[in-house]
Amino acid sequence: MKRRLLLSLALASLPLLASAQQLTVSAAASLTDAFKEIAPRFEAARPGATLRFNFAASGVLLQQIAQGAPVDVFASADQETMNRGADQKLIAANTRRDFAANSLVLISPVQGAPAVAALADLNRPDVKRIAVGKVASVPVGRYTQQALESAQLWGALGPKLVFADNVRQVLDYVSRGEVEAGFVYRTDAELLKDKVRIGMTVGGHAPVTYPAAVVADSKQAALARDFVAFLGGAEAQAILARYGFGKP
Repeated sequence: MKRRLLLSLALASLPLLASAQQLTVSAAASLTDAFKEIAPRFEAARPGATLRFNFAASGVLLQQIAQGAPVDVFASADQETMNRGADQKLIAANTRRDFAANSLVLISPVQGAPAVAALADLNRPDVKRIAVGKVASVPVGRYTQQALESAQLWGALGPKLVFADNVRQVLDYVSRGEVEAGFVYRTDAELLKDKVRIGMTVGGHAPVTYPAAVVADSKQAALARDFVAFLGGAEAQAILARYGFGKP
Protein backbone atom coordinates (compact mmCIF):
# COMPACT_ATOMS: atom_id res chain seq x y z
CA MET A 1 0.00 0.00 0.00
CA LYS A 2 2.82 2.39 0.93
CA ARG A 3 4.68 1.60 -2.30
CA ARG A 4 1.52 2.27 -4.34
CA LEU A 5 1.04 5.62 -2.59
CA LEU A 6 4.62 6.67 -3.33
CA LEU A 7 4.20 5.69 -6.96
CA SER A 8 0.99 7.70 -7.21
CA LEU A 9 2.70 10.74 -5.74
CA ALA A 10 5.62 10.39 -8.13
CA LEU A 11 3.33 10.12 -11.12
CA ALA A 12 1.31 13.11 -9.95
CA SER A 13 4.46 15.23 -9.85
CA LEU A 14 5.44 14.48 -13.45
CA PRO A 15 3.30 17.24 -15.04
CA LEU A 16 4.85 19.75 -12.63
CA LEU A 17 8.35 18.63 -13.52
CA ALA A 18 7.58 18.68 -17.21
CA SER A 19 6.16 22.19 -17.03
CA ALA A 20 9.20 23.62 -15.24
CA GLN A 21 11.25 25.60 -17.76
CA GLN A 22 14.49 27.47 -17.16
CA LEU A 23 15.32 30.34 -19.48
CA THR A 24 18.89 31.63 -19.66
CA VAL A 25 19.18 35.28 -20.66
CA SER A 26 22.56 36.85 -21.48
CA ALA A 27 22.16 40.60 -21.11
CA ALA A 28 24.29 43.74 -21.24
CA ALA A 29 25.65 44.79 -17.84
CA SER A 30 23.70 48.06 -17.91
CA LEU A 31 20.44 46.05 -17.81
CA THR A 32 21.29 44.29 -14.54
CA ASP A 33 19.01 46.11 -12.12
CA ALA A 34 16.04 46.51 -14.45
CA PHE A 35 16.10 42.88 -15.60
CA LYS A 36 16.32 41.60 -12.02
CA GLU A 37 13.08 43.47 -11.31
CA ILE A 38 11.46 42.31 -14.56
CA ALA A 39 12.24 38.63 -13.80
CA PRO A 40 9.59 37.95 -11.12
CA ARG A 41 6.93 39.71 -13.21
CA PHE A 42 7.67 37.46 -16.18
CA GLU A 43 7.80 34.34 -14.00
CA ALA A 44 4.45 35.23 -12.45
CA ALA A 45 2.94 35.53 -15.93
CA ARG A 46 4.47 32.20 -17.04
CA PRO A 47 3.92 29.63 -14.24
CA GLY A 48 6.71 27.08 -14.21
CA ALA A 49 9.21 29.40 -15.91
CA THR A 50 12.43 30.44 -14.18
CA LEU A 51 14.78 33.12 -15.47
CA ARG A 52 18.54 32.80 -15.10
CA PHE A 53 20.69 35.81 -16.01
CA ASN A 54 24.24 36.24 -17.21
CA PHE A 55 25.30 39.91 -17.20
CA ALA A 56 28.48 41.12 -18.90
CA ALA A 57 29.72 43.27 -21.78
CA SER A 58 27.69 42.57 -24.92
CA GLY A 59 30.72 41.50 -26.95
CA VAL A 60 31.79 39.04 -24.25
CA LEU A 61 28.30 37.55 -24.14
CA LEU A 62 28.20 37.09 -27.91
CA GLN A 63 31.58 35.35 -27.80
CA GLN A 64 30.22 32.98 -25.13
CA ILE A 65 27.24 32.16 -27.33
CA ALA A 66 29.53 31.55 -30.31
CA GLN A 67 31.51 29.11 -28.16
CA GLY A 68 28.39 27.11 -27.39
CA ALA A 69 27.17 28.54 -24.08
CA PRO A 70 23.58 27.34 -23.45
CA VAL A 71 21.76 30.67 -23.83
CA ASP A 72 18.14 31.27 -24.85
CA VAL A 73 17.90 35.07 -25.18
CA PHE A 74 20.57 37.65 -25.97
CA ALA A 75 20.01 41.33 -25.08
CA SER A 76 22.71 43.69 -26.33
CA ALA A 77 23.49 47.34 -25.53
CA ASP A 78 24.11 48.11 -29.20
CA GLN A 79 23.04 47.17 -32.70
CA GLU A 80 26.58 46.38 -33.90
CA THR A 81 27.02 43.41 -31.58
CA MET A 82 23.59 42.03 -32.46
CA ASN A 83 24.42 42.49 -36.15
CA ARG A 84 27.50 40.33 -35.64
CA GLY A 85 25.31 37.71 -34.00
CA ALA A 86 22.99 37.76 -37.00
CA ASP A 87 25.89 37.54 -39.45
CA GLN A 88 27.22 34.48 -37.59
CA LYS A 89 23.69 32.99 -37.51
CA LEU A 90 23.84 32.84 -33.71
CA ILE A 91 20.41 34.45 -33.31
CA ALA A 92 17.02 33.82 -34.88
CA ALA A 93 16.93 37.04 -36.90
CA ASN A 94 13.13 37.16 -37.19
CA THR A 95 12.85 37.40 -33.38
CA ARG A 96 15.04 40.50 -33.05
CA ARG A 97 13.34 43.44 -31.37
CA ASP A 98 14.50 46.82 -30.01
CA PHE A 99 13.11 47.33 -26.50
CA ALA A 100 15.00 50.23 -24.89
CA ALA A 101 17.16 53.29 -25.45
CA ASN A 102 19.76 55.11 -23.37
CA SER A 103 22.15 58.05 -23.51
CA LEU A 104 25.89 58.44 -23.02
CA VAL A 105 27.04 60.74 -20.24
CA LEU A 106 30.36 62.08 -18.98
CA ILE A 107 30.76 61.62 -15.23
CA SER A 108 33.27 62.51 -12.51
CA PRO A 109 33.53 61.69 -8.78
CA VAL A 110 31.45 63.86 -6.45
CA GLN A 111 34.38 64.23 -4.07
CA GLY A 112 38.11 64.61 -4.53
CA ALA A 113 38.17 65.34 -8.26
CA PRO A 114 37.70 68.38 -10.50
CA ALA A 115 34.23 68.89 -11.97
CA VAL A 116 34.18 67.92 -15.64
CA ALA A 117 31.39 69.60 -17.56
CA ALA A 118 32.57 69.47 -21.19
CA LEU A 119 34.66 67.20 -23.40
CA ALA A 120 37.29 69.92 -23.69
CA ASP A 121 37.79 69.69 -19.90
CA LEU A 122 39.30 66.24 -20.40
CA ASN A 123 42.40 67.92 -21.85
CA ARG A 124 43.13 69.70 -18.56
CA PRO A 125 46.26 68.55 -16.71
CA ASP A 126 44.29 67.85 -13.51
CA VAL A 127 42.31 65.19 -15.40
CA LYS A 128 44.89 62.40 -15.42
CA ARG A 129 42.78 59.26 -15.96
CA ILE A 130 39.58 58.71 -17.94
CA ALA A 131 37.71 55.39 -17.72
CA VAL A 132 36.16 54.03 -20.91
CA GLY A 133 34.84 50.63 -21.97
CA LYS A 134 37.05 48.38 -24.08
CA VAL A 135 36.23 49.29 -27.67
CA ALA A 136 36.44 45.73 -29.02
CA SER A 137 33.88 44.21 -26.66
CA VAL A 138 32.03 46.91 -24.71
CA PRO A 139 29.39 48.96 -26.57
CA VAL A 140 29.78 51.98 -24.27
CA GLY A 141 33.44 52.01 -25.30
CA ARG A 142 32.51 52.22 -28.97
CA TYR A 143 29.98 54.98 -28.33
CA THR A 144 32.69 56.83 -26.38
CA GLN A 145 35.22 56.43 -29.18
CA GLN A 146 32.72 57.72 -31.73
CA ALA A 147 31.93 60.75 -29.57
CA LEU A 148 35.58 61.61 -28.91
CA GLU A 149 36.49 61.12 -32.56
CA SER A 150 33.65 63.48 -33.51
CA ALA A 151 35.18 66.02 -31.12
CA GLN A 152 38.68 65.26 -32.49
CA LEU A 153 39.85 64.22 -29.02
CA TRP A 154 40.26 60.44 -29.22
CA GLY A 155 43.92 60.47 -30.25
CA ALA A 156 44.94 63.30 -27.94
CA LEU A 157 43.35 61.66 -24.90
CA GLY A 158 44.84 58.22 -25.60
CA PRO A 159 47.51 58.32 -22.85
CA LYS A 160 44.85 59.10 -20.23
CA LEU A 161 42.43 56.31 -21.09
CA VAL A 162 41.84 53.43 -18.66
CA PHE A 163 39.93 50.59 -20.33
CA ALA A 164 37.26 48.66 -18.43
CA ASP A 165 35.66 45.27 -19.03
CA ASN A 166 32.09 46.64 -18.92
CA VAL A 167 30.14 49.80 -18.19
CA ARG A 168 29.66 48.94 -14.50
CA GLN A 169 33.43 48.72 -14.09
CA VAL A 170 33.74 52.24 -15.53
CA LEU A 171 31.14 53.37 -12.98
CA ASP A 172 33.10 51.68 -10.17
CA TYR A 173 36.36 53.36 -11.19
CA VAL A 174 34.73 56.80 -11.12
CA SER A 175 32.68 56.25 -7.94
CA ARG A 176 35.78 55.14 -6.05
CA GLY A 177 37.77 58.15 -7.27
CA GLU A 178 40.32 55.98 -9.09
CA VAL A 179 39.89 58.12 -12.22
CA GLU A 180 38.92 61.76 -12.70
CA ALA A 181 36.28 61.07 -15.35
CA GLY A 182 34.49 58.33 -17.25
CA PHE A 183 31.82 57.59 -19.83
CA VAL A 184 28.77 55.53 -18.86
CA TYR A 185 25.07 55.33 -19.69
CA ARG A 186 22.75 57.74 -17.90
CA THR A 187 20.95 54.80 -16.27
CA ASP A 188 24.20 53.66 -14.63
CA ALA A 189 25.11 57.13 -13.39
CA GLU A 190 21.66 57.52 -11.82
CA LEU A 191 22.31 54.46 -9.63
CA LEU A 192 25.16 56.22 -7.79
CA LYS A 193 24.05 59.84 -7.71
CA ASP A 194 25.65 60.27 -4.29
CA LYS A 195 29.09 59.26 -5.62
CA VAL A 196 29.23 60.48 -9.23
CA ARG A 197 28.08 63.66 -10.93
CA ILE A 198 26.91 63.91 -14.51
CA GLY A 199 28.85 66.64 -16.30
CA MET A 200 27.07 66.45 -19.63
CA THR A 201 25.07 64.29 -22.00
CA VAL A 202 27.43 63.32 -24.83
CA GLY A 203 26.51 63.42 -28.51
CA GLY A 204 28.37 62.57 -31.70
CA HIS A 205 27.77 58.81 -31.63
CA ALA A 206 25.32 56.21 -32.92
CA PRO A 207 21.96 56.06 -31.09
CA VAL A 208 22.14 53.91 -27.95
CA THR A 209 19.45 51.29 -28.53
CA TYR A 210 19.03 47.82 -27.05
CA PRO A 211 17.92 44.87 -29.20
CA ALA A 212 16.97 41.42 -27.89
CA ALA A 213 16.65 38.19 -29.84
CA VAL A 214 16.17 34.46 -29.37
CA VAL A 215 19.44 32.52 -29.65
CA ALA A 216 19.36 30.16 -32.63
CA ASP A 217 20.28 27.08 -30.58
CA SER A 218 17.80 27.77 -27.76
CA LYS A 219 16.13 24.67 -26.35
CA GLN A 220 13.30 26.87 -25.05
CA ALA A 221 12.56 28.83 -28.22
CA ALA A 222 8.86 29.39 -27.55
CA LEU A 223 9.46 30.66 -24.01
CA ALA A 224 12.39 32.74 -25.27
CA ARG A 225 10.09 34.40 -27.80
CA ASP A 226 7.65 35.12 -24.99
CA PHE A 227 10.37 36.88 -22.99
CA VAL A 228 11.47 39.04 -25.92
CA ALA A 229 7.83 40.01 -26.47
CA PHE A 230 7.40 40.67 -22.72
CA LEU A 231 10.23 43.22 -22.83
CA GLY A 232 8.15 45.32 -25.21
CA GLY A 233 5.02 45.08 -23.09
CA ALA A 234 3.64 47.71 -20.73
CA GLU A 235 4.81 46.04 -17.50
CA ALA A 236 8.45 45.64 -18.53
CA GLN A 237 8.51 49.05 -20.21
CA ALA A 238 7.32 50.70 -17.00
CA ILE A 239 10.17 49.06 -15.07
CA LEU A 240 12.73 50.07 -17.69
CA ALA A 241 11.42 53.64 -17.62
CA ARG A 242 11.75 53.72 -13.84
CA TYR A 243 15.44 52.92 -14.23
CA GLY A 244 15.83 55.72 -16.78
CA PHE A 245 15.67 53.79 -20.05
CA GLY A 246 13.82 55.37 -22.93
CA LYS A 247 11.67 53.78 -25.60
CA PRO A 248 13.59 52.57 -28.66
